[in-house]
Amino acid sequence: MKYTRLPSTVFTKHRQRFMAKLKPNSIAVFNSNDIYPVSADSTLPFAQHRDLFYLTGIDQEETILVLCPDTINPKQRVMVFVRKTNAHIAVWEGNKLTKNEVTDVSGIDNVQWAADFETSFLELAEQAENIYINTNEHYRAKVETQTREDRFISWCKNKFPKKNYEKSNFILQGLRGIKDPEEITHIQEACNITEKGFKRVLGFVKPGVWEFEIEAEFSHEFLLNRSRGFAYSPIIASGANCNVLHYIENSQQCQEGELILMDVGAEYGNYSSDMTRTIPVSGRFTPRQRAVYEAVLKVKNEATQLLTPGVLWNAYHNEVGKLMSGALVDLGLLTKKELSNNAKAYKKYFMHGTSHHLGLDTHDYGLLDEPMEANMVFTVEPGIYIPNEGFGIRLEDDVVVQATGVPVNLMANIPIAPDEIEGLMNS
Repeated sequence: MKYTRLPSTVFTKHRQRFMAKLKPNSIAVFNSNDIYPVSADSTLPFAQHRDLFYLTGIDQEETILVLCPDTINPKQRVMVFVRKTNAHIAVWEGNKLTKNEVTDVSGIDNVQWAADFETSFLELAEQAENIYINTNEHYRAKVETQTREDRFISWCKNKFPKKNYEKSNFILQGLRGIKDPEEITHIQEACNITEKGFKRVLGFVKPGVWEFEIEAEFSHEFLLNRSRGFAYSPIIASGANCNVLHYIENSQQCQEGELILMDVGAEYGNYSSDMTRTIPVSGRFTPRQRAVYEAVLKVKNEATQLLTPGVLWNAYHNEVGKLMSGALVDLGLLTKKELSNNAKAYKKYFMHGTSHHLGLDTHDYGLLDEPMEANMVFTVEPGIYIPNEGFGIRLEDDVVVQATGVPVNLMANIPIAPDEIEGLMNS
């Protein structure tokens, strides 16, 4: 692996917390992701299922975790099944994890080969009353591809149609939303790598560069620092492209006088960072661009201070809406009368949410109907988009909620003040 692994004790704690939430006499199964085909003999790069990684730390295909905390035999309460290597695989793909290496990574003593999974599972499932299956319940998910998990669930329900089926994801959303210190260290490292990429780009951008060239500069710096690359599809949006929220073509040439909105983040050890900065192609903001920029920055800073324990998700976003409404009035984009008639009028210029959970997924798991807690990690990303003026501005940092006080900004070292941006671009 390129990255430094987290201690196996982290994954042991994760499993213990999960198993403590299971109903009595239950079994839970987690499958790795498939390696997805493109066409012919081409495949996409393997990416581990984040739930399996959260519970094991194993970053290898064809891995299955079985948790059965109430079974009589203590050795069968936590079992992991991994792909067995052979001489052919070793030549073509390299060695896979040995059983001892799996134990070192995951903290699981009972390691079996994947070929033996069915026999062991059928024996344990016969004794269990409840079978926990792992479906994707994320509020933004739109899954159209059948997964290895889907195939297992179909097979399992065919074998045991009368068992009571529960969903593991509802437990994991609560657990994964609160990060361990070791996890925050990995997110911080992802942010540090993103910082290096951004500082590299500040010295590279000038009129005439292409959006994809900027993307390449980020990619170079990310890979150079032991990241596998972008945590999500990068947005390098110049000129009018700034107003397209999920613009990923990155194919336009950057012109003098324009802004470039860059929504990028490095991953590190499967953990994500998520940064947005908006900079002037020519190295200087126009007075109007700077006024809008400073308004967005002010809203971001004030919104960050609202992320404290006990705050409810909807209430937080309503408060940020009020902050943004005031900013838009000051900029002459809205009138107080418009706001009195429609409190959501600000959405004409700020149409997306301010924050989302961040962690193993860029839009990570987290319970949105529960109060915020310490060690939750959120983005803070307000924006103002003005198509008829030809530009938009979004600024985004990643922060950790603290038990007391203002959240810790994991991107505090990444330049964001307009004077600092201009200074670095012209140095």
